[in-house]
Amino acid sequence: MDILTALLQGLPGFGGMSDQGLFITGAAVMATLMFTVMALCAIVFTWMERKVAGFIQSRYGPMRTGRWHGWAQAVADMLKILGKEDIIPAEADKGLFVFAPLVVLLGSLLAWVAVPWAPGFVAADLDLGLFFIFAASSMVVIGILMAGWASNNKWALYGAARGAAQMVSYEIPLALATIPVIMHVGSLNTQDIVIAQQGGIWHWFILRDPFLFVAFWMYFIASIAETNRGPFDMPETESELVAGYHTEYTGMRFAFFFLAEYANLFLVSLIAVFVFLGGWWSPIPGLDFAPALTFVIKGILMVFLNMWVRWTLPRVRVDQLMYLCWKVMIPVTLLCIVGSGILMITSGAVG
Repeated sequence: MDILTALLQGLPGFGGMSDQGLFITGAAVMATLMFTVMALCAIVFTWMERKVAGFIQSRYGPMRTGRWHGWAQAVADMLKILGKEDIIPAEADKGLFVFAPLVVLLGSLLAWVAVPWAPGFVAADLDLGLFFIFAASSMVVIGILMAGWASNNKWALYGAARGAAQMVSYEIPLALATIPVIMHVGSLNTQDIVIAQQGGIWHWFILRDPFLFVAFWMYFIASIAETNRGPFDMPETESELVAGYHTEYTGMRFAFFFLAEYANLFLVSLIAVFVFLGGWWSPIPGLDFAPALTFVIKGILMVFLNMWVRWTLPRVRVDQLMYLCWKVMIPVTLLCIVGSGILMITSGAVG
């Protein structure tokens, strides 16, 4: 935000603007930029997922639209969705039905404001940045419940109930896995977390100690469940619940859910990058010439890993899903917190 404000001050017509005016303009520009990135996530990652799935399943995926590996197929699909008729079921709760996709989209968009793309380039440099990301992203659960309830469809309601139970449960190990990093940094500020990993790959938190290494994988598994993706896609089990909580949605409103899904996928990947994988720092010291590009590339690699898991492993049962969370991941993440704290004390990292 500081960099953006400085750029605006240098543009003709903005130099004489008050600080408040510059802040409001900068916030509007940043919000537009974040929404554009979210839209690009839905388009690019849809194409990427089809190609990754095709490769893993020994096929090509889309090849015709756009000629080169079907790159324009996702664009065509998005235009098709936007042209669909907007249908609201006669027995639905119209107010909640219309509002639910906006809540899901708003929760995703708000969580992006504390993501540190590069030194000084963050929409909101908050002291509680990481806490804010987890708090804002939890709004998605409310939107999913609203969508399932308002649809007046038992399959949508089942999907919403499953989604809410799954997301609320996995938010616990997701947050607990980041606590050892917070203990090392002594701050929840997202830029401070990245700055603490300067100096090459051996300074990244994933390699600081064995407990942080385990915490990273606990975070990764929890992030898959948190975004409702395979093998934990219980809210959208097509063979059981048609399409889950968004069964009754069409056109633009369905596109909002679709947009939020891939935005959340990229968001949890970026959190993994700046918490465990060095953020904008290059693995090799002295080669940090394009921090924002480095950050995005790491995020895309994490998205690829997520897709790899989805198209490799079979779907688990609901009871297995909850058993993994409450009886395996939460105890392991608590053990990581205790173990990492003991290592910090014995190594003299804390007084």
